[in-house]
Amino acid sequence: MTTAHAPHEAHTHAHGEGCGHVAIPHGDHVDYVHDGHVHRNHEGHWDECESTEHTAHDGHDHTHGEGCGHVAIPHGDHIDYVHNGHRHAPHDGHYDDH
Repeated sequence: MTTAHAPHEAHTHAHGEGCGHVAIPHGDHVDYVHDGHVHRNHEGHWDECESTEHTAHDGHDHTHGEGCGHVAIPHGDHIDYVHNGHRHAPHDGHYDDH
């Protein structure tokens, strides 16, 4: 999965255990959901952590929505859901892994 290097300027909050933001394991790092953005630590600063690839999550039988039991994360023009340690985003009748 490829991510673009997009520094989040003027991000003074230090994310970590107990910081109060949703933490999501993502490959070799942990993403933190903060103010509608997904941040990752990168060489002493915080980057927006966004995938540049479309990766469909096959075999996903669960329908996410209000009251589904998963953490909902506002993300641009849609809602992502944290499910089984990763983010799902609705896309053309299926869910993508973010």
